[in-house]
Amino acid sequence: MRIGIDARMYGAESTTGIGVYIENLVNQLFKIDSRNEYFLLLTQEAFSKFNPPNSRIKKIKVDCRWYSWSEQIQLPRILKKLNLDLVHFPHFNVPIFYRGDYVVSIHDITPKFFPGPRVKSSFIRQLGYQLVFRRGIKKAKKILTVSEHTKNNLIKYFSVDAGKIKVTYPGVDEKFKPVESEELIEEIELKNKITKPFIFYVGVWRDHKNLPGLVKAFEILKSEYHLDYQLVLAGRPDSRYPEIQQAINHCPFKDDIVLPGFVSEKDLPIFYSAAELFVLPSFCEGFGLVAVESLACGTPVAGSNTTSLPEVLADAAVYFDPYIPAAIAQAINSVLTNPDFYQQLVKKGKSLTQKYSWLTCAQTTLAIYQSIV
Repeated sequence: MRIGIDARMYGAESTTGIGVYIENLVNQLFKIDSRNEYFLLLTQEAFSKFNPPNSRIKKIKVDCRWYSWSEQIQLPRILKKLNLDLVHFPHFNVPIFYRGDYVVSIHDITPKFFPGPRVKSSFIRQLGYQLVFRRGIKKAKKILTVSEHTKNNLIKYFSVDAGKIKVTYPGVDEKFKPVESEELIEEIELKNKITKPFIFYVGVWRDHKNLPGLVKAFEILKSEYHLDYQLVLAGRPDSRYPEIQQAINHCPFKDDIVLPGFVSEKDLPIFYSAAELFVLPSFCEGFGLVAVESLACGTPVAGSNTTSLPEVLADAAVYFDPYIPAAIAQAINSVLTNPDFYQQLVKKGKSLTQKYSWLTCAQTTLAIYQSIV
């Protein structure tokens, strides 16, 4: 088969967790598949970084930004010229003019509930999202979701036939494991002015991630529970969501809020290992890979009960209503002030992460490719 993969979001630094998903999936696919040809569509930055492991893997440079008009017009032309048997679109943004066979990965349906300021302020963009999303899932030969939670949302809100959907859980990269080096941890803490035990968040700064709610919960932890901790909010600040920075600025304990910015893949396991607790307060979450990575590094997790997290983390985490900051604070406090419970979560977390494998994800994905063509 000649298989195309829209890998324009390839790599951890390109965008959200979708870039991590693409990078790990293709790396495993190329290890287990010795028969098919692959054509990776990459942006200029990713094109220069990616080195094909063998002659069956071809990289194609494309100048089409995701969510752009060129994506809708130029991408189908490029794909048609490649004469592909199947294309895997790892995100919902399938060009509406593409007529070939394809599978699509749907990670979540967050834009339905939290469309973002650009889409929210433009009727044309709202219409465009609806058209692209609905056509993408309707014409797909198969839909891959990262959780039963996302699968059920597609069935509930978009009336997708359950038989068309296959759940393929992401994996955890082997680099995520407890960092024992005190020297590395001290170096990270010194560099980022972390001077106390800390609660950690890493991810995009968008409205559905509920960072203002987490900041408010941190204020309650400091004022009512009297916990002498810092809050480390990692990720690139996004000017489209000024309410997050405003919440930080107005917090009476803002001096104990640390903003390290984007954290590299190399440093991320160190942050996870150094943290006392990882918190994911999202309103919407398709899988929650960062939470699983934290568990793999030996750090417990507190997360939202309205998302995929109860499915993905089971009894290896504590949960809260993300719409109630006091509930977030109470859940965090219940872990940090109970050493026995804390150690139970650490033990359960390490065991649970064995369930998630990029190799298994790739094997399932390849089987789906083969079943279609």
